[in-house]
Amino acid sequence: MVARIYKPARNAMQSGLANTKHWVLEFEPQSPRRPDPLMGWISSDETRTQVKLWFDTKEQAIAYAKRNGLAYRVLEPKPRRITPKSYADNFRYGRVGCWTH
Repeated sequence: MVARIYKPARNAMQSGLANTKHWVLEFEPQSPRRPDPLMGWISSDETRTQVKLWFDTKEQAIAYAKRNGLAYRVLEPKPRRITPKSYADNFRYGRVGCWTH
């Protein structure tokens, strides 16, 4: 079973960087999920996919995987692109689109 080590992206409903400073180790599913014939719920017989371990650094997560003999894959985070914004641009002359109250 392969473990995936990554730094989670921020939630679309967050404006801050909460829960994005740690690294996560979780297991990739080996078999696809299938609907239960009785209830129709999606189920799986793998319990490892429910495990999610949090680490302070990437090196700690890699050391844990090596210590326990886990095959792992590291997904590096994409660099954050910050676009500078100014409140005064809302009232700029020649602005594309109308601004109303």
